[in-house]
Order: sequence, then structure tokens, then C-alpha cells
Amino acid sequence: MKVAITGGIGSGKSFVCERLRKFGIAVYDCDEAAKRLMRTSVDIQKRLSDLIGTQVFADGKLQKAALVAFLLQSKHNAQAINDIVHPAVAADFERSGYDYMECAILFDSGFIDRVHIDKVVCVTAPLAERVQRIVQRDHITPAKAQEWIDRQMPQDEVLKRSHYEIVNDGKCDVNAQIQEIIEEISETNK
Repeated sequence: MKVAITGGIGSGKSFVCERLRKFGIAVYDCDEAAKRLMRTSVDIQKRLSDLIGTQVFADGKLQKAALVAFLLQSKHNAQAINDIVHPAVAADFERSGYDYMECAILFDSGFIDRVHIDKVVCVTAPLAERVQRIVQRDHITPAKAQEWIDRQMPQDEVLKRSHYEIVNDGKCDVNAQIQEIIEEISETNK
């Protein structure tokens, strides 16, 4: 059974995946895989350089600022980057042997169509909580955090497409929710 953990920026996906690891479940991190593949794949580096310009790999290293600046210019730019990186991440996941993956933009970018996933778990949190988490983590303004949130699929739309929800609002017991979902998935998988 292949399970994707998703949710908007600041929802607490990484927190939930860390809890899953404490339950003994290995979780494939799509963001980390994308970074690794952009650092190591000559094909991806060439295609990104052709798309963005050679400054994206100045000094032979990925220049995150150049990548992000291009990505944030338009949805078209973001999709063009995704079209280069996501097939490699999907293939890497399929070869990895992992059953669980963390993927922020599972539905937004069409990544769900590139991999075999049986169940989707959506991590949700109130908007104000998400903004606060992003501001604290990334040292940006609340307005910029809101802009980042607005670039993603709305939380309620992601939730509609998911099989399970984990509410990460600082009040609900995340571990109990995870345990319940793990048990239900295990029962389904028998």
C-alpha cells in the first residue's frame, strides 16, 4: 500500500512525517529528493539551465535564490520546473521501496498522476496557525507567507481529494490521529 502525506505549506506535514518515523515508518521526502536530484542529475541541471539560465547553477552549485525567483514569477514557470524535476522524483520514489511519501504539491502539480498512490493523508491546520509557522520558520512577513499559501491549492480542495485528515492545530492529538490512520491502513492492507 502506497500512502502520500500532503497538505499546504505550514500545515505541519514534516512534523507529521517525523511522528510517523517515530512509529517506525520510513517516509520518502519528495522535497529532499528533488534537491538531491537537482544537485546530482546532469540532465536536470542542463534542462533547468536551458529554462532559467546558467546562473541557476553558478559555480557548479544549485543557486536556490535564482531558482525560487524564476519559480515565483508565474504559475507557468513553476509548472515548467515541475515538468523537469517531477518525473525524476517520481521514478526515484518508485525505485526507492518506500511505502509512504511526503509531497507538498501532490495535486497542484499533477504529481499524483506520476506515481502509484493508494491512500492520501491530508495534514490541515487553521490559516492563522499556518501563517505564523511560515513566518517563524522562514523569517518572512505575514503578507509574504499568505502569498505563498495562496499559490497552492486551497486546503479544503486538497482535503476533498484525500482519504484521511490529520488536524495539526496544536490542540488535537496528532499521535492519536496517526495511530488510528496507521491501524486503518494496516487493516485495509490485509
